[in-house]
Amino acid sequence: MPATRSRTKAAARRPSSRRSPSARASSRTKARGVAEPAQMAVYPGSFDPITNGHVDIIRRSLRVFPRLTVAVAYNPNKDQAMFTPAERVDMIREAFADVGDRIVVDSFTGLLVDYADRIGARVIVRGLRAVSDFEYEFQMTMMNRHLKPNIETVFMMADESYFYTSSRLVKEVASFGGDVRNLVPDFVLDRFAPRFARKPRR
Repeated sequence: MPATRSRTKAAARRPSSRRSPSARASSRTKARGVAEPAQMAVYPGSFDPITNGHVDIIRRSLRVFPRLTVAVAYNPNKDQAMFTPAERVDMIREAFADVGDRIVVDSFTGLLVDYADRIGARVIVRGLRAVSDFEYEFQMTMMNRHLKPNIETVFMMADESYFYTSSRLVKEVASFGGDVRNLVPDFVLDRFAPRFARKPRR
């Protein structure tokens, strides 16, 4: 009997080798070389100008990712945009002045995956509207995966209110004096005014 009590006490003094299920799962994850969840994503686009559809995707992305870089893409040799990259960056910053440092607004030229890799983003966020978007986005995703297999693409469906909203269409309608007040932030309308001053009728 004394020997049995001694062994029991010794066992009680030894730290338990059992680990919690979460600790064991974490250990297995590290052993397999699986990366930790991405801390930052990048949402690229021309944003010429930013629309309420873009705003919706960005705010919903912040529910998923702690930080988001909104990146204005441009080609200095072919860019025929209405607004300069700097103007587009300013408009996006104005739209998200309430978010703080969770959003970084930047501009870039060149390959998107190279830019994402450079800033440390491991996820690209893309918005999908009509079915026609999917074919183009699918091709781009496959090419990006070929170039940078470590960068994933996440698609977010556009809100039904903005399913057919695009920067190109908004500009076209606004140029003919159409009402686009519910499609873009108010400050975008203010920037449209001097560019689309209506000519006097003859």
